[in-house]
Amino acid sequence: MDAITAAAAEHDAMTLADATQACGWLPVAASRFDVVVAGAYKWLLSPRGTAFMFVRPDRLHDLVPVNAGWYAGADVWTSIYGGPLRLAGDARRLDVSPAWLAWVGTGPALQAILDLGVDTIHRHDVALSDRFCDGLELPRTGSAIVSVAASDAQLAALEAAGVRASVRAGRVRACFHVTTDETDVDRAVAALRSARP
Repeated sequence: MDAITAAAAEHDAMTLADATQACGWLPVAASRFDVVVAGAYKWLLSPRGTAFMFVRPDRLHDLVPVNAGWYAGADVWTSIYGGPLRLAGDARRLDVSPAWLAWVGTGPALQAILDLGVDTIHRHDVALSDRFCDGLELPRTGSAIVSVAASDAQLAALEAAGVRASVRAGRVRACFHVTTDETDVDRAVAALRSARP
């Protein structure tokens, strides 16, 4: 990332990072990039329909608000009917009308993340990931996300044990977060070990 941001700065190119797989468990230094986006439905524990974007203040006016509507107006309530639309001077100029019901769920989810603290969540998630890797005699990843090859028999064993994980191209993608504990990890490890080829 350092090489990318340095090269971008040298050529005045804008950087954009998608932090959807990081925000909520991994401390993210958003200011390293010009723009950072994150869907809230994954590690931020929110319902689908909410997302966030950080824009460095000096890059804000480089972005074109292509979906601007009343909610992006300088005065929201006078922007509802008719034009001309006068955009807000700050980052709200990029907002779209909120998915109201999704935000009802996002508010408490974000508060839970803040109450626990991302550093605490990071330690918890990585400790569970390490336990999973150790149980399967794999190198530790330092990530809350671990991908391991799995046979059809191992996938069936996971399902029988009540373990839910994504499967992509014959690999199980195990993710460890605040909703996971050591018993969950041990159950997954036992299922995978029991059906080893």
